[in-house]
Amino acid sequence: MNSSKYLDSQNQSIEMQSKLKFNLKSDYVKTIMFLILMMVSVFGFWYGLKAVLRTEYPLLAVASGSMTPTLNVGDLIVVQGGLEAPYDEIDVGYTNGTIIVFEGDPIGKSGELIVHRAVKKERNIHNGDWYFTTHGDNNPPGSEERFSEEYLVGKVVGYIPLIGHIQLFVREPYGMAIIIVLMLILIFAEFLPIWKRKTEPAENASLSENIPK
Repeated sequence: MNSSKYLDSQNQSIEMQSKLKFNLKSDYVKTIMFLILMMVSVFGFWYGLKAVLRTEYPLLAVASGSMTPTLNVGDLIVVQGGLEAPYDEIDVGYTNGTIIVFEGDPIGKSGELIVHRAVKKERNIHNGDWYFTTHGDNNPPGSEERFSEEYLVGKVVGYIPLIGHIQLFVREPYGMAIIIVLMLILIFAEFLPIWKRKTEPAENASLSENIPK
């Protein structure tokens, strides 16, 4: 009789261990699939946005106050590229000119992207190239910039206030490190219930073995 109960207890313990292993594998697979799906969705959205807007920089964060109050630091702008001569899509003027994005190399800001208002555009009669003059709404008079069309990235077609602070935060050396740590914490928290479930049945099994027959 006692041996029969002992065998039943052993069978139940083995069955519980099998279920735990299955659940553990299942939770691992679900979590991995979720992470893969999330990464594919993010990359798919980003590359799809670049294809639709025809630019390598479809979303940019405003990093300076040169366009205040039209655009403030931390605003996220939507940029449309693929503009071609004669650039009819770009209006010019100090108050109603189109806000455009251009590479900062010709004005001594290599590697930066500048977001300013187009105040003038003209075609060079000698080489046929187009040139733009821009000015920041919040910059003093006389601080205009001039560059050729090869440095033009696109025009601003919309913006979302404040959201760009996230992008600016990630750019900082400590920003990316904090993001990675938070992701690891989330993954750890996701797997923590598995460990709890794994230990609880083991404790129950040991208690059942100690119960007097």
